Parts: sequence; structure tokens; C-alpha cells
Amino acid sequence: MADDRPVPLDEYPVHQVPLSMKHVATGDRNAYDRCIFHVFDHTGRALLILGLGVYPNLGVTDAYATLRTGDTLYAVRACDALGEDRTRLAVGPLRIEVVRPLQRLRLVCTDDHLAYDLTWTAAFPALWEPHHLQRRGDRLTLEGRRFVQAGRAEGVIRAAGTEFAVSAEDWTGTRDRSWGVRPLPGEDGGRLAADHPTEGFHWIWCPVRFADRFLMVVVQEDADGYRSLNDATLVRPGHRDRQLGWPQAEIGYRSGTRHPERAVVRLGDARTPQDLEVEILASSPLAVGAGYPPAEDWQHGTWRGAGWVDRRTYDMSAPHPLAAYGVTDHSARFRMDGRTGYGIFEHGSFGRHDPSGFTDFTSTAP
Repeated sequence: MADDRPVPLDEYPVHQVPLSMKHVATGDRNAYDRCIFHVFDHTGRALLILGLGVYPNLGVTDAYATLRTGDTLYAVRACDALGEDRTRLAVGPLRIEVVRPLQRLRLVCTDDHLAYDLTWTAAFPALWEPHHLQRRGDRLTLEGRRFVQAGRAEGVIRAAGTEFAVSAEDWTGTRDRSWGVRPLPGEDGGRLAADHPTEGFHWIWCPVRFADRFLMVVVQEDADGYRSLNDATLVRPGHRDRQLGWPQAEIGYRSGTRHPERAVVRLGDARTPQDLEVEILASSPLAVGAGYPPAEDWQHGTWRGAGWVDRRTYDMSAPHPLAAYGVTDHSARFRMDGRTGYGIFEHGSFGRHDPSGFTDFTSTAP
């Protein structure tokens, strides 16, 4: 018989449904609740990506961190059984401490392979992204809500005898928090998956911190260019958030690949057009080390046993085969309206994408 006693969060008036905070409102195995942080310098020397996830209907919690520096990617991943104290955000050597909600967090990894101790401080209020829905045939396969935020990071990162001093002046930190339902490994998609194969997927997710403003751009398109997610919002303290219309990206890919080397995202409207110029600094494929599909060695929500910790070092001097079929996070320098900012240009384009001229999963830039 399941242990259904109250948990500590039940003391607080935060309930949304008549259930203990131990439970989520859906019985879908793919329910999730997780976060991701990006911490990177402004020259492209280092890109740290870390996250922590909870999968309540699988009874699993896990966390990861990857550091891209030069042609090497260091990774630490950890998995454990999900406990009752949901305020304790720690798995193995990785933990996240909420010092002041939505304002200050501490990010820690105490592993000898990759270690860091960072204070992340918000520079702007958190911004909601549009409600994200995705279906395969008649089945709802993804329903998520996410907020995104840009800030500054301070502290230290260590790997393989190299230490990076992280300063608020020369480094940027972005983050997002999302929860809902999204596909997790280990599920048979059944007839609907067979009858509705994925022909193509095109994604841009782009949080940018300027000195006095924050810009968020997100785009998701199907193979024929149909847009299922679309938003461009400019946040300026003291002003109402400004919507910047229908983003149109012109991406320059490295020949023979779908790896972006530069991009321009056209924003605004016909009367006040604005160009967001993107200069790639460092790149980290999320399928390599970070546990995002189609990773082969570990994926989020996968039970590896209590207290599991795994360490990897990847040689990134040659293109990694999984990078072509997953999303890659690029730290980047951005320019718009005479201002220079820093953020993440997250991009994935695989399969057919008519607007880009890609015809199938093998198609690349000329």
C-alpha cells in the first residue's frame, strides 16, 4: 500500500487541486517539473549548462551539468529516488538553493570531475512564455508552461585543473522553469506514433540580456513551416512589455551541416522593423552529456538506481553525430538598436523544413 501521508509543502496554502502536494493532477507517466540554467562568459571560453528535474509519476529525480570549454565537454549526471521534501533541490553532488524566489539562487556541484559554486541573481522580472501544446494525431503529447529570466552570475567553476572566475561584469546567466507533460524515454507511442511520424522540427529559443532590457524570442515550426509556437517580447523595467510581432530568422549554416554560424532575427512590424544580429560564441549540443533526446548514454527521467552518479568527458573537436538530430545551445553576442547584449541562441532543425530548403533528415546547408 502506498504511503499517502502529508508532506511538508502541505502546510502551506499553495494547493491547486484537492490532492497532497506530493501528487500532480495528472496520472500521465510523462509529467515533469524541471529547470535549466546557462552560465557563460562573453568571449566564448566557457559555457556551463545545468538542470534538475522531477518526474513524480515515475518516482525519479535527476540532475546534470555540462561545461564546454575549447574542444572538450565535461559532464556530471545524477539520479535518485524522488523523496517527499520537494523544497530540497539536490541530487548527488548537484544542488540548487532558492535564496530568494525569482531573485537569487545558488548553484552548486561538488564533484571532482566538474565543480562550481555560483550565485545567480536576476536582472529582470521573470517572463511567461506562451502556453506550449503539441499533439501527435489526437493525443496531447506535450503541454507545458515555462517562464524565462536573465541575470548575472558570480562565483567559480573548476574542471580538469582549470578554474574560471565568474564575474557579473563578464558573464551572463539565463534560466527557465517549466512543468507539465512532455515525452519521456521508455514509452511506446502506439498506433498514433506510427501513423503520425515526425517529418521535421524547427526550433529557436532565444533569451537575451541587454544592459537595460531583456528580449525573449521563441519559435517552433513543423516541416511545412506551420508555426505552433511564436513569441517575441521585449521587457523594459518601468514600461509595459512590448510585443515584437512575428519573428523571422535568417540563419547562416556551416556548409554541409545545420550548425548555425550566424543569424539575423527580424522583429517588429512594417513601421518599426528591428534586426537582432546573432554572433555565435560557444556551442553545446543538449544530446551530448545533458540528457536531452536523442542522447544514447542517459536521458532525463530514466531510472538508473538510487545514488547513481556518472561522469563523462567528450571530445568535441569533430562533429558529434547526435548533434545533428537534437537541439544545441549556443552562447551568443547579440546586437540590436545599437545595443550589445548576451544570451542563448538555442536552435534545432532536423528533418524536412520547407522555409529553410531542407528536404529530409539527411539534408544540410550547401
